[in-house]
This record gives sequence, C-alpha cells and structure tokens, in this order.
Amino acid sequence: MQLRRLITIAVIAVCFLACKDDNSAEEAYKKEVAEIAEEENILEFGFNLKDYEFKRDTIKKGDTFGVILERNNIGYPKIYQIAEKTKDTFDIRKLQVGKPYTLLFPKEDINDSIKKPTTFIYQKNLEDYVVIDFKDSVQSYTSRKPITYIEKTATGIIENNISETLENKGISQKLAYIMADDIYAWTIDFRRLQPGDRFKVIYTDKYIDDSIYAGVHNVKAAYFEHNGDSLYAFEFKTDSIKNIVDYFSEDAKNLRRAFLKMPVKFGRLSSRYNLKRRIAYYGYKVRPHKGTDFAAPIGTPIMATANGTVTESRRRGGNGKYVKIRHNDTYSTQYLHMKAQNVKKGQFVKQGDIIGWVGMTGNSGGPHVCYRFWKNGKQVDPFKQKLPEAKPISDSLKVKYLEYIKPIKQQLDNIFFLEADGIEPENTITEDPITDIQ
Repeated sequence: MQLRRLITIAVIAVCFLACKDDNSAEEAYKKEVAEIAEEENILEFGFNLKDYEFKRDTIKKGDTFGVILERNNIGYPKIYQIAEKTKDTFDIRKLQVGKPYTLLFPKEDINDSIKKPTTFIYQKNLEDYVVIDFKDSVQSYTSRKPITYIEKTATGIIENNISETLENKGISQKLAYIMADDIYAWTIDFRRLQPGDRFKVIYTDKYIDDSIYAGVHNVKAAYFEHNGDSLYAFEFKTDSIKNIVDYFSEDAKNLRRAFLKMPVKFGRLSSRYNLKRRIAYYGYKVRPHKGTDFAAPIGTPIMATANGTVTESRRRGGNGKYVKIRHNDTYSTQYLHMKAQNVKKGQFVKQGDIIGWVGMTGNSGGPHVCYRFWKNGKQVDPFKQKLPEAKPISDSLKVKYLEYIKPIKQQLDNIFFLEADGIEPENTITEDPITDIQ
C-alpha cells in the first residue's frame, strides 16, 4: 500500500509539472487527490474520510447550495436553517461554477434507503476551503490545507531555450516564466539565448497536504551566464508594509525597470499610438489613437505595468470597463475594454498584479486591451519614452542587503555545473530536506 501511495504521488507531480496554467493544475489536483482519498481514506479537510461515505463533484451551471442539498435528500426547512446560521461566515450565494465540493455522509446511514449528508465542504481554491457542518447544531468555518515549502537548487545548460531545458528535467515551467518575466526581463532577451548559456537557481517549491505539488513558490537567487556576462540576481523585500519584493544584482542594482513593456504576457501589438491615424470607416478623417493596443483572447489577465494606486475602476462610454493607476506625480496608466476589473479605487497594486481581464466592452472591434500612458497629465507613446529604472535600494537598506546576500551568494557559487568535473553536462536538480510548514 505504501508503494502504491508513492507511485500515486509521483503521478501527481508529473501531472502538475506538465500543466502550463492554473486551471489545468487545479483540475489535476482535484482528480488525483480524489483518487488517493478514495483508495486510502486519507485525512482531509480535518476529517478522517474512512469514517464517512463521501461524494465529490463540482459546481455546475444552475447549481445553488439549496439545489445541491435538496438533490441529496435535505429538505427546504433544514436548508433555510443552515443558510440563516452560516450567513455571517460564508455567503452561500457565492458558489462559483467549476469549483469542487465534497459531501460527507455518516457511515451508519449507508444501508438506509435515504442517505443524508451532514457536512458540505466547498473549495475556494487549491488551498482554502469552507466547511458547513450540520450534523447536530449548524456551524461553519473557513480553513486552509497545510502548506509545505521545500527549498531546491537546479542548474541547466541551454541547447535551444530555457523552457525545453527545464521540461527535459521535469522542472515546472513557472520557473522559466519567473526568470524571464520577473528577474531578467530587462537584462536578458530570452528569445535570443545561445547554446551553451547556463544558469543556476535556488528556488522554493510548494506542496499542499505535504505531497501534492502546487508549483514554484518563489526564486531566492539565480545566476545566469549569457553572451559572456555573469548575471547574479537576489530576491529582497524593500517594503514590508506594501510587501514589495525586487531582484537586485550582487552590487545592489535593481534588475528591473519601473514599467513593464506590455500589460499582457501573451498578446501581440495590434495598433500603436498614432495621432495621425485615418480610418476608412470614418471617411479617412484623422482620428488620433492615443493608446497602444495589445490583442489577446478574452479572459487574458491584464497586469499593472508598475506599482501604484488605483484612481479609477469603472465603466464609461467607449472606454468600456477600465482601470486607471497613478504611479507617481509624473506617470499614470490606463487599461481599457476589460471584460471585468479585479481592483477597486484606492487600492495599491504592485507591478505584475492582475488588475482585470481582456474583453470587448465599449468601442472595441475585437478582444484587446488599449493601454494608455500618461506623462505629466498628457497621453504619450510609451514606446518612445525613456522610462526610469525601478526605485533603487535605499542607502540604509543597501548595507543590510549586502550582508543578507553573502551566505546566499556563497551557496549559489558552491553549486557546480557538472561539466566542470568532467561529467557529461546534464541539467541537475537537488533538494534541501529542510522544510518550512505554513
């Protein structure tokens, strides 16, 4: 049985490593954890499932809390009582289509002709869940699955691209995204990596319930050799209140710019800023385009291109649903035609935070985000601006930073590439047995 469990856990890891997005990861998670629970009766949600008969499903279109319970032999008076007593803890009207839920049935009722559940468990995401227990008195509470973080190190030698290098070793593709988008976006063009370029990285993997792989949590430090340059990067929190984390070089230089190049990761530039634009539909009259359009499928996440405070999150006229962010006294950005916003006025957002999703609201001929860039109150072309570097580390923090990275740099330097020892160069991964449990 133990061997079977180990094999099953390995299958879970493979499923997650193969996933390229959060939705597929969640589907793999739900499927595999259900199979383990059914085969081995594991402890989950604070319940020993061997003591129950249980039923797993996902919220379907048209499902409500009442519909689900009524379908499982709970009468309306009881449903009303449960809803009234739990409304201060969880709003049962907010069940989302596609989210998983579990019903627990007492084993003593298994032989009864009419089985009734005594517990409803709703999973908000991979970690957080709500328990509504109505066996005797009604109670509800939210909780989180135990999270374990394991620090790992890896090395790789580029043959074609970094994604292929990591995939060949079975390492999550998210590590490639972090290195390309978060760490080295302004110092290395990952589309032009050369065979023989190589890297070392110290990162943390995240596990749910100790064994379910949930992807890369963060990168602590990295080293990249590219075009003859040796590029170190160290993660460091510069603002504990706003939880701002940046990557800096070994001499404390910030590796990023104040603004991302574009507000979507996977999109194409479809229309540039053009004050002399003429459109046939309007008789070739000049109709200035003061934004920069990025075409992307509906639902594509839109990111804040820099840290700032949301000054508008609303719907208005041809702009459709949009968000405007004030970054400082000089710069603001605006994101138009959203399917939906993900932030509210007055909220502080960090560079890369998802502020909404691509849509077609307002005057839009197709799914895209119109990105508008304001400098000193005037809309300008972001591609023609000499954008500032990200905020440098303060003098008071610089001393602390240099002291902080000393042991990390030593750890990084002590990770050797295999070809240096005369061994056939392969991509390697090592795991630190020390874990940090949240």
